[in-house]
Amino acid sequence: MSTKKSNIKAFLKTIPKNMFSGFVVSLIALPLGLGLAMASEAPPISGVIAAIVGGVVVSVLGGSHVTISGPGNGLVGVVLIAITTLGLNTAFMAIICSGFLLFLLGVLRMGALADFFPSSAIQGMLAAIGLIILGKQFHIMLAHRINRADTFDYLMEIPNTINDAFHYGSDGFIYAAFAGVISLAIMFFYSKVRNKYLQLIPAPMWIVILSIGFSYYFEIGLHEPNPIAKEYMVSGIPSFQNIISQLPQPHFSGIWNWSFLGSVLALTLIASIESLLSIKAVDKLDPEKRRSNVNKDLKALGLATIGSGFLGGLNVVTVIARSSVNVNNGASNRSSNFFHALFLILFIVFFSTQLTRIPLPALMAILVYTGYKLASPKIIRKIFYIGKEQLIIFFVTLFVTLKIGLITGIISGVFSAFVVHIIINRTLGLFLRNVLKPNVLMFREHDGKNNFYVSVKHFCSFLNYFRLKQHLDTIPENNDVIVDFSMCEFVDDTVLENINNYQELFEKRGGHFEVTGLDMHDTESKHPFASRRLLPVPKIIKNSLTRRQTNLENLSANYELSYSSQKQKNVSFLNRFLFFKTKTIHFVYNELSQKNNGIKLFDIEFSEGEFIAKEVVRSTMLYIDLHKTLPEFTLDREGFLEKVYAFAGFKDIPIENHSDFSKRFYLLGENQKDITAFFNDNITQFFESNPYYHVESNGNALLVFGKERIASIKEVKALYDFGKRLKLTIS
Repeated sequence: MSTKKSNIKAFLKTIPKNMFSGFVVSLIALPLGLGLAMASEAPPISGVIAAIVGGVVVSVLGGSHVTISGPGNGLVGVVLIAITTLGLNTAFMAIICSGFLLFLLGVLRMGALADFFPSSAIQGMLAAIGLIILGKQFHIMLAHRINRADTFDYLMEIPNTINDAFHYGSDGFIYAAFAGVISLAIMFFYSKVRNKYLQLIPAPMWIVILSIGFSYYFEIGLHEPNPIAKEYMVSGIPSFQNIISQLPQPHFSGIWNWSFLGSVLALTLIASIESLLSIKAVDKLDPEKRRSNVNKDLKALGLATIGSGFLGGLNVVTVIARSSVNVNNGASNRSSNFFHALFLILFIVFFSTQLTRIPLPALMAILVYTGYKLASPKIIRKIFYIGKEQLIIFFVTLFVTLKIGLITGIISGVFSAFVVHIIINRTLGLFLRNVLKPNVLMFREHDGKNNFYVSVKHFCSFLNYFRLKQHLDTIPENNDVIVDFSMCEFVDDTVLENINNYQELFEKRGGHFEVTGLDMHDTESKHPFASRRLLPVPKIIKNSLTRRQTNLENLSANYELSYSSQKQKNVSFLNRFLFFKTKTIHFVYNELSQKNNGIKLFDIEFSEGEFIAKEVVRSTMLYIDLHKTLPEFTLDREGFLEKVYAFAGFKDIPIENHSDFSKRFYLLGENQKDITAFFNDNITQFFESNPYYHVESNGNALLVFGKERIASIKEVKALYDFGKRLKLTIS
């Protein structure tokens, strides 16, 4: 009971800052809601209704913490097509049906839906949405209305519109165009003016304030009517009292056709992808490092969309820009989403008549800026750096989306990504043989620490990434995780980008997340997200180090060691160790060494067995050249297998006066007298007070390693430190 009271007290304490954050977000949501609705050719109030209903429903029923919900940028084109082809009332019915489907996705726990789409295809789809918004609204921003066949035609007409706007229009249209240009300038330069007082009010709200102020200046100051042409002023906003009486009547009669079904599917697809991507992005911004329940959020967004549709509002989605503003202004829980909706209601109740003083081009400028950000040239440059083949996926998705539609576009993006992966790997069999196979093995390493080891086999791409994600999501973020791709023949950019997100998340929450096993994979790009495939004949690419190799390089500089990523086949120094007696060493690589101290640490590839029994193993080991003679022995942690070996005649050598050592360690060797003499008090106490490692002597040198897998950077540091201190103790 006391915990519940303290939680309520903590919640009440956060209300003031969440109220302030909600107010700031509402200043953006109001003009953006109006603009998105008008760009979709829906009533202007539809966008505000979506924000209000979304804020109330998702704040109560949602599974995220600091997200803001409302109308989304990505749905403008789909809603526009729905309204154009189906009519306004039937389009609202499509919005309601898409809400049911969105709710169903949440019930069926389909929150992983976004993980089935390649990153480049999603970027292509978002860029296409940006161009659709920019192409159609740019002309209205300059007080021109044109009707063209598709987005390409709208984009090609932009130079003519710029020329006509300021040469052939009447004064009313020129004033409207100036309002659009000035508003666009505010959107572009607002973030560059670093003034804390100016930035108390978001850029979209500055546009609203200046627009209304301009109208009053002419009306009160100059006693003249607003010079902006009336057809380019916001209209059709009912007073609060009239909103209820003007609720749309959804039509069921027009829903039995393919156009309606296509609109519902497109609305659901874009709403779910935009929401899931936004939720994932906002979780990274959350100062309390919480993880959202995406399935619960999908259900809440679905219910909010149903309610919004019945009230004449647009689809409700999670929105990244407004959520970012929410976090930056100190929001700590979902109440900020509720307060943002509450302030929107107050704006409509008290200021609905003032909204008709806003020029339409000013609102369209906000959307033109949004469209530009979605389709910015920086995105193409980033994708090019990841890999040239990613541009194929990006542009296929982009052009098909623009020419045919969003659903066809994203399907073509998925298909083109699959084809590109086949070409990169020069095989179709890799995917057909393994796509249905479980390819992820995870277990907890019982060594006194919270360590998880995850091994990925065959291939890991957008097709089967969900399997890896399911395992990773079960691991608390304050634990240590090693994800090993050494047995994985192909890893795509979508997986590597998501893995990078996990690394950042674990780092923020006090855990450690490391990727190993990619050192033997080839890539055409230096970018850390570039797709990687395992080479038939492994080689190390000097100019394309993995993140782990880069960290090893940095470690070598900090520890004053030499580092070489190149594979070395001269491994004769390992031949006399008992461990390798029945194994074949292929090469060592990623070697760290220091002159004159006789210690070198390296990754190694070896195999055991032959033909169908052959298994390739990669591990990290430490070699210590002692420059003196010592007995040959093998030291391991005592376990069940070691006790079984005792029955087979492999006798554990006891060390007198060290019963704890004899219980915990399994010591083997031919010359018991020399071995017991070597394990004096200092050496025995060293092993008793340090972590367990396999330690083996060949008579002149020691071989030390932990687990038969590639070590993380954290484990590399521990292993090197252990070796240095062991050598010092023996010396």
